[in-house]
Formats: sequence, C-alpha cells, structure tokens
Amino acid sequence: MNKLLSAIALLCATLFFSGYVHAQAEQQVKTEIQKKLGSNAKVRSVTASPVSGLYEVLVGNEIFYTDTSGKYLIQGEIIELASGKNLTELRQADLNRIKWADLSQANAIKTVRGNGSRQLAVFSDPNCGYCKRLEKSLQQLDNVTVYTYLIPILSPDSAQKSKQIWCSSDPYKTYIDWMINGISPSGKSDCTTPLDKNMAFAKTYGITGTPTLFFTDGSRFPGAVQIADIEKKFSALK
Repeated sequence: MNKLLSAIALLCATLFFSGYVHAQAEQQVKTEIQKKLGSNAKVRSVTASPVSGLYEVLVGNEIFYTDTSGKYLIQGEIIELASGKNLTELRQADLNRIKWADLSQANAIKTVRGNGSRQLAVFSDPNCGYCKRLEKSLQQLDNVTVYTYLIPILSPDSAQKSKQIWCSSDPYKTYIDWMINGISPSGKSDCTTPLDKNMAFAKTYGITGTPTLFFTDGSRFPGAVQIADIEKKFSALK
C-alpha cells in the first residue's frame, strides 16, 4: 500500500512539474512575441499547438503559430492528414463561439415567423450593403425567431439611422422598409436605445464586421451567409 501511495504521489508531482514547465515556456514565448510585435498588436495567449515544437499565438481573434524561441511568426493552417480535419479552422470556430445566454434579447429588434422555433441573432449596420443582401435572404426563412442587434460601426449616419429605427413605433417594419425597400427612416432619435450596449458587446466578443450571425450553440457565421448554409446549420442543431 505504501509503495502504491508513493507511486501515485510521484506521478502527481511529475504531472504538476510538467504542467508548470509548459506554463513557464508558454509565458516566455508570449513575452518574446509581444516584445517583437510591440504595442500595435496584443497577444492574448500562447498555448501549445497540436504540432510538437509549435505554439499557437492568439493575436486579437486571429491565430498564428511560432517556434519555441519565438523567432518566427507563422501564418497558415494546420491540416491533420489522417482525418483531413482543418485543426486551425476548428480552433478558430471554438474561439469565436459565444454563449447564447450572453445575448440580451431586450437589446435586439425581434421578429417571429411561423412557430419561431429556430433562433438566430444578427449584428447589423443599417448602411451595410451585405446586411441588406442578407435581410433579403432571411425573408425566405420560416419557423424562425430573428434577433437583430444594431451596431452602427460604419459612419455617423449609421448611428442616426439606428436611433431612428429603434425609436420608431415599429422598429422591425422601419428596419425592413429601409434595408429592403429603401425607405429611409425618419422621426425622432432621442429615445433611450441599446446601441451603446450593443457596441460594447461587439467589442468584447470581437465583432468587427457586419453582418455577423450567431446560432444557439454559440457558433459565429460572418458575412452575408447563403440561405442554404443557414438551413444546413439549423438542421445540424436538431
């Protein structure tokens, strides 16, 4: 029994020391990379990659790789040949994932079609051409609840239109009238809006472009996603 306990204690000590060494190495590489990148780029983390001798470097929301000395910064993707999996793409998807519960529905323009059973969140700027294209596609969806979060990131006029849309008596109708029918919003813009909260959320979660879509599993789809891809994702969530 004493020998068994000693062996377990030795194993625990070895694992602890190994973890400590890895953590120290990662911190050293992070320090070295940050020093070379300077203040223009923030290194969020450095962790061991699936490839021996390479570290994953997270700068903003972008994945890079470096060697153990931090001498090189490598831009590219790691493909696992045996399975054909793009490990970088899978890792990026995980990093971009959010918790659906973190989205405050009170800050969104909500519309329900059909039974509303499928849910989708869209971050949109009213002056974004790709957002207008997406809205036309979204009209084809049935049995869906869409939460639209206005984030005026393109211009001061985007902020003005966002306020007028939110302050209107029917924000969704005003939004669609503009995005699809080209009818410019008018009326008051001095009501209390959630725009600052939406912008803060976008900054926290690295939402830097519109449109950006989120599904209930937290996965993120940037850009004017094709309706077929949205339907495919909904099917995968069932």
